Parts: sequence; structure tokens; C-alpha cells
Amino acid sequence: MARNLLKNPNGHEQLDFWELTENGGNGWKVEDMPGDCGHDFCNEEVTKYFATSFELCLKRQVIDLIEEGYTSEQLDAQPVVTAEEWYCGRTDCGCTYQITVCLLGENHDIIQEFKPDSVELDPQQDCSWKQVIHTFSDYGPGLRFISFEHGGQDTNYWNGWYGVRVTGSSVSVQI
Repeated sequence: MARNLLKNPNGHEQLDFWELTENGGNGWKVEDMPGDCGHDFCNEEVTKYFATSFELCLKRQVIDLIEEGYTSEQLDAQPVVTAEEWYCGRTDCGCTYQITVCLLGENHDIIQEFKPDSVELDPQQDCSWKQVIHTFSDYGPGLRFISFEHGGQDTNYWNGWYGVRVTGSSVSVQI
């Protein structure tokens, strides 16, 4: 199994290793699973998650693949890259979730991008933990970096951390 290249994917080290690109409302917060008005998670080893607030919260990591030990030759062979994570809403407040994962070249130019439409979670519907997975392949040579950015906000603009919750983030390269 390929290793997870994201550092601190579940919040066990608070917000370390993440660049806060948007820190709206009360900002990002790390909470204990399952949290107020929360849902149980499918993996008992994951005990924390990141919570968003009432204005947009986004955070990012940019992975330097050469620094992680991959060679230019390995990367130019277009290895399969998989990005995944889990997200959920609360049972008392709606929220939005978004994710953008980009394969980047040497000068941080975008080779390929995964940016699905924002997801709106309605507390009257099923807001339990859901997984998003995307696999990149056949994207051409030149991969050197991977940018992983995610987040969202609540839809009621309530003071606090009523927005989307994320955990279990992962980026792997299969050599």
C-alpha cells in the first residue's frame, strides 16, 4: 500500500503542517470525534477531525514529490495518484464542502485538476461521514508537486464551528 504523503491528516497535531488559505468566521478548529451533533466514524483509530466555521475556511498542503524521495524518472512515468478524504455535516446545521487537488509541474503549473462542484449538506438529509476518492492517471510527464486544498463553511452563519467536518485526508503515489 502506498504511503499517505499528507502530514497531520486527521488533526491529531492540531493545525500543524497546514497552510490556512481562508480562515473565515471563527476559523478552523480541531474537535474530538464524534463531536456535538456529530456522527460516528468508521475507523476507531481516527479520533479527531477539522471543523469549519460560518465563513469560508480552506486549508492546503503542497507536497514536494522530489523532497519525498521520488525521482524525476519515476514521476515522468505517470504513476497513479490517489486523493481521498472523509467529510460530514452536523445534525443541526447545514454546510458546504469543497475539495481541490492539483497535479503540478516544476514551476507549479497545473498539469491536471480535480475540483468537483461544492457539496451542500442538509441536516434534514443524511449528513453522515462520506468519502470522496479521485484517481489521476495518464496526465503526462512533469509531475513534481501535488496541491491538496479542502474546506467549507456552515450555511446558517452561526457563530462557532457548525460547518463541514473533514478527516482522513490522504494523497498517495503508486510507484
